[in-house]
Amino acid sequence: MSRSGKDLGKRVKTARGRTASSTRWLERQLNDPYVKQAKAEGYRSRAAYKLAELDERFTLLKGARRVVDLGIAPGGWSQVVRKRAPKAAIVGIDLLETEPIEGVTIFQMDFMDDAAPAVLEEALGGPADLILSDMAANTVGHKQTDHLRTMALVEAGAWFAVENLAPGGAYVAKVLAGGTDTELLALLKKHFRSVKHAKPPASRKGSSEWYVIAQGFRGEA
Repeated sequence: MSRSGKDLGKRVKTARGRTASSTRWLERQLNDPYVKQAKAEGYRSRAAYKLAELDERFTLLKGARRVVDLGIAPGGWSQVVRKRAPKAAIVGIDLLETEPIEGVTIFQMDFMDDAAPAVLEEALGGPADLILSDMAANTVGHKQTDHLRTMALVEAGAWFAVENLAPGGAYVAKVLAGGTDTELLALLKKHFRSVKHAKPPASRKGSSEWYVIAQGFRGEA
């Protein structure tokens, strides 16, 4: 607390070997209300609140029976799905290892692997009502390259959605600043009745991430 009585937040001492940027990241984590809330409520990451906020705005999870979580690690989004749609079958995939979640089938593999779609389809056992993608490519530090790599994942997720969603289903994916590329936007508008962009409050103000929300799947055209 300062003399004025205001909480100025925790400051992190710069440890030997820790870079200034990692110190700033740690400070931000320690002072982030979403991080504190996630710990208190048992969510694995603050990202859980991004989906929760998108669900409150777009009613994504009501009546969902089959859900796919692309880029599931560490599992926060699937935890929200389990809480809000407890009867839904949930299948997730990620390159990273993800600790088991009760009621969720998890595959540790690359979604861009040619075998991945068939693995997910078989585990799901039927068309999905909702396909979620919080995937992002590992950054290389070159803005245009990072954007292209992440958008390639979003597009792959969109084609997977077109091939696996039930009529009326939805596809939600993380995109970067600038929103959805023209070709991908055209694909989504062709197959979905509504395509919107949103930045949930839980997304940090300085972050370049947005989400595209495609609802009302028309079926393959």
